[in-house]
Amino acid sequence: MSVQDKLSKVGAALYAQLGSNVYHYWRPVKSAPMCIWQEDGEGGSLRMDRTAREQAITGTIDYYTQTEYDGNIDKIQTALNACASNWSINSVQYEEDTKLIHYEWTFTVI
Repeated sequence: MSVQDKLSKVGAALYAQLGSNVYHYWRPVKSAPMCIWQEDGEGGSLRMDRTAREQAITGTIDYYTQTEYDGNIDKIQTALNACASNWSINSVQYEEDTKLIHYEWTFTVI
């Protein structure tokens, strides 16, 4: 599977769960809620005879909300269950300057 195919599955899974508030790479000047995801690099790939046999791509999802216990948190995790081989919540924090709750997940697709 190509890198593009792997990443397309992540975007499609998030969009299927959250709709139009999903963005790749950048955070628009827009009110919350919003989900921004990006690939970060490569991790744990299998190489044989100087060829990548299985390539793992790592990434991050950032979700911004004003709602405590936002139901979209579960939807994001449902999307990750559908497309990622490994994922975890990396952090949850309240951003004083924006007054938003910021969730961050890391994921791997193989």
